[in-house]
Amino acid sequence: MKVRVGQGFDVHAFSPDPERKLVLGGVVFEREQGLVGHSDSDVVAHACADALLGAAGLGDLGQHFPDTDDRWVGANSVGLLREVADLVRAAGWVVGNLDCAVICERPKLAPRRAEMEAVLSDAVGAPVSVKGNRAEGLGAIGRREGIACFAVAVVTSA
Repeated sequence: MKVRVGQGFDVHAFSPDPERKLVLGGVVFEREQGLVGHSDSDVVAHACADALLGAAGLGDLGQHFPDTDDRWVGANSVGLLREVADLVRAAGWVVGNLDCAVICERPKLAPRRAEMEAVLSDAVGAPVSVKGNRAEGLGAIGRREGIACFAVAVVTSA
């Protein structure tokens, strides 16, 4: 059996648009400032997708869903993650698991963590864990200018 590991990262700034919804791990956080981006800007789903693509040697999210393509304007990022998981399986890999570290000062993730993990795990077809981290006031994330996420994926040969 072959085992491969992939790493994913994404970061988005907060949007000044009061109508923009904040989506993290496929969960809408009401009354929170949304993120700037071409799709729904779900940094968690994007980092997971990039980790899976990297583990399978299939490039990156921008190659498959470029922000220069109007088809992806406002796209549901969990839907894109589901498509990426299908691509990984079609390439002969089995998703073992994903682990995500979300870095943000707000919102608090703990009350919604289980919901995020369930949505992401369903999309991927394997366990996904989500951890919330703070930047402790350091840098752009610490100044509450945006949200970042790191993800690691493990895939095995089918």
